[in-house]
Amino acid sequence: MNPILTVAAKEFRDDFRNRWTVALTILFALLALGIAWFGSAAAGRVGFTSFDTTLASLTTLGAFVIPLIGLLIAYDSIVGERDDGTLLLMLSYPLSRGQLVAGKFLGHCGALAAATLAGFGFAVAIMQWMQPPEQTMQAWLQIARFILSASLLGASFVGLACLISVQTADKSRAAGLALVGWLVSVVLFDLALLALLVVSGGNPLERAVYPYLLLLNPVDVFRLVNLTALGDGAGNDLLTGMTAHHVYPTALLYALLLGWAVAPFAWAMLAFRRKEI
Repeated sequence: MNPILTVAAKEFRDDFRNRWTVALTILFALLALGIAWFGSAAAGRVGFTSFDTTLASLTTLGAFVIPLIGLLIAYDSIVGERDDGTLLLMLSYPLSRGQLVAGKFLGHCGALAAATLAGFGFAVAIMQWMQPPEQTMQAWLQIARFILSASLLGASFVGLACLISVQTADKSRAAGLALVGWLVSVVLFDLALLALLVVSGGNPLERAVYPYLLLLNPVDVFRLVNLTALGDGAGNDLLTGMTAHHVYPTALLYALLLGWAVAPFAWAMLAFRRKEI
């Protein structure tokens, strides 16, 4: 078997032997169902109401949770092997450094995609079943878009975690950098954009530049893929309001998500090939 696929299969199995991965898959499903059922509780209604509104809430949830899981399952991919003393042993096999990194990247991406599909997909499928029959095809397209974009978002942060793992000397530092990466991407980046809007007063130049600044963050690209397709009235009011008059080609958004996954992974491969062990 191809060495890359062998390593990927091992990492995939190891991820699902980890109770945290299984627990998080179940948590995905429970949170998704909870949002679907209690999302309108503030308005005095309990139960499934709107598929679009629920999917917008799931997008917000996924934007916080999926990057964190991607970083946590992969931050010790290389540095963990080094700390455990197994890295040199693995490289003594007919396995190149690039193949090792590629296998770990693909294995972790596959595990995260499977967890996303099993967790969010189960809940969303139940919501789709509750749709009126005439909306079934549209709902399935929205489900497919959400799962695909969520998997690419996870791959982006698995790639970042692999890069951190290659560049750091111990697991504790890698874990710290992974959490900092999550905080910057998920929280601080949008806060910085919001602060820029407040300082500038939302002038025409800022409004013209803002839609393109969102493309610098894979989390916001993930939101754009899902929220812009749902139309007005769903999701982040600031995001949809500031991008209402800007059309993002769907192919461009998916290409950007793919690029955010490939770029850190390629950097990690290049850095590991040049690194002294």
